[in-house]
Amino acid sequence: MEIFSSYNVIIGISLIIILSFIFNGVAKKTNVPAVLLLIILGIIIQYILKAFGGDTIDFFPMLEVLGIVGLIMIVLEAALELELKSDKLMPILKSLAIALIGLVASTFIAAVILKALVKGMTMQSAWLYATPLSILSSAIIIPSVSSLPIAKKEFHIYESTFSDILGIMLFYFLTGRLNPAEDSGVGGFFLNLILTIVISLIASYAIILIFQKIKSQVKLFLLIAVLLLLYALGKKMHLSSLIIILIFGLVIANMKLFFQGKLRGYLHLEKAKSIYHELHVITAETAFVVRTLFFVIFGITIVLSSLLSLKVTLISLLILISIYAIRYGLLRLFMGKDISPQLFIAPRGLITVLLFYAIPAEAAIEGFEPGILLFVIIGTSLIMTGGMIRDKKMNPTQELETAEANESIEETEYFINNTTDLSEIDDALPSSDEHETE
Repeated sequence: MEIFSSYNVIIGISLIIILSFIFNGVAKKTNVPAVLLLIILGIIIQYILKAFGGDTIDFFPMLEVLGIVGLIMIVLEAALELELKSDKLMPILKSLAIALIGLVASTFIAAVILKALVKGMTMQSAWLYATPLSILSSAIIIPSVSSLPIAKKEFHIYESTFSDILGIMLFYFLTGRLNPAEDSGVGGFFLNLILTIVISLIASYAIILIFQKIKSQVKLFLLIAVLLLLYALGKKMHLSSLIIILIFGLVIANMKLFFQGKLRGYLHLEKAKSIYHELHVITAETAFVVRTLFFVIFGITIVLSSLLSLKVTLISLLILISIYAIRYGLLRLFMGKDISPQLFIAPRGLITVLLFYAIPAEAAIEGFEPGILLFVIIGTSLIMTGGMIRDKKMNPTQELETAEANESIEETEYFINNTTDLSEIDDALPSSDEHETE
């Protein structure tokens, strides 16, 4: 029997998506990350494929494409939820500082550990290998923090999104330095960043103004196709493409802030809001499917025997200790004493895997065991699970209060989705003064 026949593939993907939906429900009840369950499912499928002789398939090209699309969808999904208001300036700056300092410090310590314990590792290559291990996974964090109070939830959305973007920028800055002919230095790096921001703003305004005039009902996947195209072209031009996605999400989520003065006259607010709300739904749905397939395929490609090495265990444990020691210091400095469960929520995931496979061949070190990658991903996920369960036991009323808040949000979203006159939405929603009073 042909394992990868058309109907078998359809059946397999359908079952995986159904199981992923169930895993999300299990994750909310137990605080075990759904991503961890998906990886375990992938490992089970790996052994089933081996039993039927289907273990010779090269899944990496599929894994790479899913990872890129998943990253774009996850960052866009996070950006659509970020409100740029004056009262959120300090939380955003704190999250940015924690993400940036945490990334650099964790990368430096991990690089020192790798250089000392991995044969053939130079400091330059150690930084390159350490960077993916130091990036927070928004793919795991964002779905996992929905039960936390709003302030803590927003902190994790900001922090993980910043960590993704800054980590990718650091990684490609380091890979650029491998080739002296193409290395533009620190000045060129920041010039590239400014150019990316300018292009991102121009593209964001243009997309919103053009798409609000399109009357066709089939335009959201056209919009996503445009964003994917911009991301890919940006990569070809060596721009920080993820910033394009982030800024577009911020602009469409905060249209009143970005469209002021004469620009407001060009904006059809009701049509633009309609695009925003529909995009929010389809982005979340697409991110869910892509994230599901990515982590299952990653599970299929895992070599479990690599975890049995004592050297892998030692290096991984030292990296884990450094991650949480640095995180503890930063959270105490910026957030005070109330750092639970934030301290434990530092998983590695999609970006870590994606960047690890993107390490150039000229920088590859034979002595580096991929088991370190797997150990750190599983270890940080388990620590997050333990931290969330501990916090839930210590704050039993918190979950109920958050559930009530989420129920109120769901009612508002239902009203928005079922109201044809979008001008009624602004009248129905509480003003910022009312939010402050609450």
